[in-house]
Order: sequence, then structure tokens, then C-alpha cells
Amino acid sequence: MKHIFICFLFIHSLGFSAQMAINIEKGSNINTLKKQIEQQTNYKLAYAEKMSSKLNVTTEINYDNISVTDLIEKLNTSLPHNFKLLGNNITVKPGELKSQNLQANYTLSGTVFDEENTPLLGASITIPKLQKGTTTDANGKFSIQLPQGKHEVNISFLGYNTITETVTLNKDIVWTLEMEPGGETLEEVVIEQTNKAVNIKKPQMSMNSLSMNEIKQIPVALGEPDPLKSLLTLPGVTNAGEGSSGFNVRGGAADQNLILLDNVPIYSDSHLFGFFSVFNADAVNSLDLYKGGIPSKYGGRVSSVLDITQNNGDYQDFKFEGGIGLISSKLRVEGPLKRDKASFMLAGRTSYAHLFLKLADNENSAQFYDLNAKLNYKLNENNSLHFSGYFGNDVFDISDSFSSTYGNTMGKLNWKHRFGKNINTDLSIFYSDYQFQLNLNTLSFSWDSRIESYGLKYAWQHYISDDIQLNYGVDATYYDFNPGILIPNNSESTVNYRELDRKYALEPSAYLDVNQKIGDQLEVRYGLRYSAFYRYGPQNVSIYENSPVDYNADYNIYQEATPVGTQFYDSGELISDFNNFEPRAALSFILNNESSLKTSYNRMAQYLHIVSNSQSPTPVNIWTPSGPFIEPQILDQYALGYFRNFDNNTYSLETEAFYKDIDNRIDYVDGANLIANNDIEQVLLNGQARAYGLEVLFRKNRGDLTGWISYTLSRAEQRTAGRTPQEPGIANGNWYLSPYDKLHNLSVTGNYEYSKKWSFSANFALQSGQPVTYPNGYYEFGGIPVPNYSLRNENRLPLYHHLDLAATLTPKPNKNKGWQSYWVFSIYNAYNRRNAASIRFTTNDATGINEARRLSIFGILPSVSYNFKF
Repeated sequence: MKHIFICFLFIHSLGFSAQMAINIEKGSNINTLKKQIEQQTNYKLAYAEKMSSKLNVTTEINYDNISVTDLIEKLNTSLPHNFKLLGNNITVKPGELKSQNLQANYTLSGTVFDEENTPLLGASITIPKLQKGTTTDANGKFSIQLPQGKHEVNISFLGYNTITETVTLNKDIVWTLEMEPGGETLEEVVIEQTNKAVNIKKPQMSMNSLSMNEIKQIPVALGEPDPLKSLLTLPGVTNAGEGSSGFNVRGGAADQNLILLDNVPIYSDSHLFGFFSVFNADAVNSLDLYKGGIPSKYGGRVSSVLDITQNNGDYQDFKFEGGIGLISSKLRVEGPLKRDKASFMLAGRTSYAHLFLKLADNENSAQFYDLNAKLNYKLNENNSLHFSGYFGNDVFDISDSFSSTYGNTMGKLNWKHRFGKNINTDLSIFYSDYQFQLNLNTLSFSWDSRIESYGLKYAWQHYISDDIQLNYGVDATYYDFNPGILIPNNSESTVNYRELDRKYALEPSAYLDVNQKIGDQLEVRYGLRYSAFYRYGPQNVSIYENSPVDYNADYNIYQEATPVGTQFYDSGELISDFNNFEPRAALSFILNNESSLKTSYNRMAQYLHIVSNSQSPTPVNIWTPSGPFIEPQILDQYALGYFRNFDNNTYSLETEAFYKDIDNRIDYVDGANLIANNDIEQVLLNGQARAYGLEVLFRKNRGDLTGWISYTLSRAEQRTAGRTPQEPGIANGNWYLSPYDKLHNLSVTGNYEYSKKWSFSANFALQSGQPVTYPNGYYEFGGIPVPNYSLRNENRLPLYHHLDLAATLTPKPNKNKGWQSYWVFSIYNAYNRRNAASIRFTTNDATGINEARRLSIFGILPSVSYNFKF
């Protein structure tokens, strides 16, 4: 006990003796600090005598009662020296390098715009002396912490003149920077800017970006630049054939793609049954296609995310741009509502092929029109308001017997706010709908269907440090599904009024993404999304004895089960609910300055489905939600890739291997009736899907000749097993080819700048024929030939390929002001390949012989358009 008491007194005396009062004026020599510490404690300050004159106090120090350990911590924080406690000594060493780190408490942030005041994504901000840097986000914003003092900062972006600024940091500073195009002519800038080398450092993979300048150089049918058609030149992306709408990514269906216009979902992507997309190239600024490694902020689809942004409009000058083609024309107007404060962009497009049909006494008609709008208002340095809008419509008539109208409407209002120096937020509300109206005059009835959605999103970007950034937020979307209303047009109609059950649902979610740099070679992004889905009444839900689908063993077929009753759910009453955690992760490991390895994993849930038995979406397709009989689709996708730049970024190579597995992929029983079916669950079976493959993208980014070669070797399959050992399922429960399987997919795209006046471009596409089901024989029943079909998708259409050419003439390439114009001459399918859109088996009425008839949409198709801006 005595020894314990003595030890206690010894420890207490040490602690007591270590308390002191320190008062040092700024500018004093370190000897003053030494004297005060040694007079009040048993500790000695140790440092080289020759350095005493250099070890000055750079800030005033005043502590009335502080321990030695706390004092050392305070000194290391406030002085540019290294203090360390060793026994009874406090060592002091100069700390110039440490001083920089300690003073790294000021933030340089800002926004980088191009010459049209459009935020630049991916602009580089570097401080060469410190070997530090960062890049701008999708809003053109950046933030980086730097030590106090003077720094030289370089801001660079491919195709623009580098900006070099000198900044003296003694407080947080915010910049607004406008970059000017580099090079002699605008055309040269376009080539440099849009053909970008691969970013080997960022963990994002399975993502391709195209600018509108790049898209406008790709030849397409009918001469209209098309953002969606340009996606088909990228690896892993295919379509269902010429004149078809939608696109398929890594073996996925078109309804598994989330299409966003200014972050608002669009439910139909085509005009004129797939001949044009709903996106006007003049109104769009850029598009990003995520095929895998999808960030946590995206959800709701299991195949891909297409994120399209509209032009903001110029804050400085009024500008006009347009084009006149053979069957359509377009015009874009933009400019300041208040210079440097508010801007607008309006773009319109319309077709006029129906006018030529009337001149030729053709009673059929097909036309479309659309309108894009963007309004921006900068309230102050930290706040801005934005409005985005889209409206598009198609009108299709066949004589007096048939007519239809369909289209999208979208509107969004968002508020961007900056909380301090490191946090940016974006709060938005939106409305989006798709409606389809059909009139069959011969049967005297009309059909009206629609999907409407109302949404709220709140996204945060948080810069913790140069090495850690957070993206997090919440969103919710409310859906109103109207599958269809049948309305008799008059008393002679053979159709009675009928309204299919409307469906209501709410889809909320929350997400977090962390981007973290670990050392010089490793950078990771990891995150989690939580999604939920709630189905609400009012609705009558059928009740079945066993299942909505019965298996008839006598005929070996599936057939609709008969409901034994119904259950009514009142308005707002919960019918069914689902929830899923969706983890995401991506990693990049830098091998050297030119190459890296990347890998990613993402899980996603999809609660909406298109009910269709066609392989290409049509206007009549109906969206339906998950519910009592339809489970949400769940995706797990893995990818591994090697990325490299060559010859100072002149060439780049991207290679990826992927594997994706989808649960609860719905399929249809043979002979399913999908049109105006109020109990759609009676013809659906739940199965699974998988896809795997290898993608290669090789690009030439600089020079007179630029372009890329993409190739994909892949397999996409589905399996719908029987629910019991006695049931066959589909294709006897075995894996069968998905309708979207394309074993080989090759695309070669090139652009050649021959002179300032002339440029040429070409695109060659080749892909395996689409899987189909052919009859493998027939039998006669009552004198009528009845075909007997093979198993699901055992056959293919013939190989698909075509070559497209284009030439661009700019009469006055050096003219930078006033009226500027250029001509585009193009030939689609230059060697007149008759690609099969479908093959129909029928009996020749004249000979009675069975025969196969090929349907082709396009042969050779020349076009010309005149484009201008001023």
C-alpha cells in the first residue's frame, strides 16, 4: 500500500509539474518558448543552436493552464516546426514540408464553362509544384484543398486552350472560369474534343460517352443525326433491326434500359415506329451510357442507364442553329434572358413526309414533332434555378381505317445550392408521361392508354478531401398506370366500353456512393442503394385456387386459370410491397502511366416491366408494375477490364469481360394474349436470364483520321423451368437464346478531315442475325396446313450488315461570325444489302406451295441536309 501511495504521489507530482502558463508574442525567437517551459517544468527544449535564429514563433501563443502533452499538440498545429516528447526532452526540428500539410486548410473551388456557358465535365485542375489535382463533375464544379501561400494552377480540357492562373491562398477562394476553344478552326476543335482517351485512373468502367459533335459525324438513315442510333457503334449495344425502336445492352431487353433526359425518366424513345429517336441532336449536349459498374444514384432498371443532358443555353449571346433535310427540319434558339444571369434554349423539330404523300394522292400519313426547352437563372454565387421540358408527338394514319397518336411529355424544376465550399446539392421535382391513343374506324372503337409519373430527387455531392468524395441522396417516384380504355365510337360499334384496371405504385429509394483514392495506384468507388416498391389500391385483384397459369397435361400446354374470386383494395390500401438492398463497387488499379486494371460489381432491382411479345418495342406496348403475381427483376453483374492509352493518348484500348445474372425475368406462354388483357398474370411465367461476353473498343483520338472499332463476342440466354417435375416450362426447361442474343457484333466508325472544306465519315456494322422461332414442319387438319414450330428461338435471321457513307461540305470554313453553314451528303446502306427484318412462312395462293418471305425495311438510301447557324 505504501508503494502504491508513493507511486500515486509521483505520478500526480509529474502531472502537476507539467501544468504551465505560456505567453509568447508573434515574431518571438524560439528561445523565449524554451525559457518559459524550462522554468515551469522539468522538461528541456532540445534543438540545434545554429537553427535557433530560424525557429521563430509565427503566431501568438497564450495558454494560462496547459499540460506538456497538450502544449506539444497545440504547437504542432499552430507552428511550422516539429515538436516531439522524448523522455524529459522536447525535441524541435524545422518542419517546412510539415508546415505545408498543416496549413492545407484553404479550399480553391469553382465552376468551369465552355464558350457557350455549358459546364465542362472532366476538366483537369492541376497544381504542378504540389503534384496535386482534381477534375470537374457533371455540373462543371471542382473543389481542392491547398496549403496557404502562392500557387500556380493549370486548368485544361481536350480541345481547349489551357488556362494558367496564379492564386495566393489566405482564405477560401471560388473561381468561375470560361475556357476558349484551341486550334485554328472550330472543326479541328471538334475532332480533338470529342475523341477522348480513356481515363485509366477513375474506377468507372463499362461506360461510354459521346458528344453531339461526334454523333453528327456518324451516317444514319434519312440523314438525321440520332443520339440513340449512334449508340449502336459502341461495344455491347445492338438493336432489333432496321426501322426498329429501342436498343439492347449486353443481351438485355429494351425495357431494361433506364433512359433519362436531364435526370427525368422517358418511357418511349422513338418517333415513326423507330425511324427516328425522340432526342434532337441539336438540343442535346452529351450522353453517357452505363452498361455496368453503375453508380448508386441510378436504379430501377437492370440492363443499362442512358443519361442525356440538354444544352443550357448561352448566357452571353443569342445563337440560332438549324437544319433542313429531306423529310424533317429543326431549329434551335438560345441566348441570355439577362446577360450572365439567366439563359434559355428552345429547340423544335418536325417532319413533313406526309405533305409529299398528299401531293401524290396517298391517303396515308405519318408525321412527328417535338419541342425541347431549358431555362436557367443564377440567383447568386451559391444558388441557381433550372427548368427542363420536352414534348413530342407522333400522328399515324392509314387511310380512313386506322389512326394513332402517341408521345412523351416531361417537365422538371430543380434548385442547385452550394453549402459552403465542399457541398453541392440538387433538389428537383418532375413529371413524365407516355400516352398512346388508337382509333380503329373500321371497328368503330378507340383505345387510350398511359403511364404517368411524379417524382422528387434530392442529391448531394460532398467533398471530404482530395482523396474522398461522397455522393448521396434520396428520391421517390409515384406511378399511375392506365393499361387501356376501350371506347365505342358510335352505336354501331361491336365493342362495349371497357376500362382495364388502373394500377398505382410508389418507388422510394436512398443511396450513398464513396469515391476514395488509396495511395498512388488504387482508387475505389463503393456504395449502397436501398429501394422499395409499394402497390396501392383502388384495384380488384383476382384470386386463384393455385396459380394464374394452369398446365394442361393432356395437351401439354399452359392455359389461363379461372379466378375463384376477387379481393378489392380501397384507395391507398397496400396491395403488395418489395424492398431490396443494392450494393455497388468499382476499383481501378493503375499499372503505369498508360494502363490500368478495373473491376466492378453492381446489384440492381427493376419493378416496372413492358408487356410485349414483340422483340422491338412498339407504341402499343404497355408498362405494368410488379405486384401480387409479378416479382421485381434482380440483377447481379460482374466485370473485369484492361484499359490503356498509347502514343501520348493518340490511341486508346478498352477491353472488358462481363457476366450478368437476372432473376424473375418474365416470359410468356406460347400463344399468349397480351392485348387488352386485364389479368395479364394468366399468361406470364417467371424465369431467369443470363448474359456473358467480351467487349473490345479501340480508338484513334487524334489526327486527320479518327474513329473507333468496337467488337463484342457475347451470349444471352433465358430459362423458364417447369414449376413441377411434370411441367415442361419453356423449351423443356433448358436454357434457350434470348431474343436479344447477338453472338458477334462489329462496328467500324471513321472520320477523315480531308481539308477545311471537306470531311468524310463512314460506318460499317455487322452483327449476328436475331434469334427467331421457325416452323420445322407442318401437318394437315381438315385439309388445312398447320405449322409445327421448333423450340423457342432455335433459329436465326440471316447475318445483318451494312455500310454507311457521308461527306460534309463547309463552304466558308474560316468564317467565325455571321451566317455559317454546311451540307451533309449521306448514303445509308451503300451496297444495297437487303437485311431481313423478319421472315414469314406462308402458302403461295397460286401454287399451293409453302414458302418463306423476307421483309426488308431499307435498301440503299441517299439523303442530303443543309445546316446553318448564326
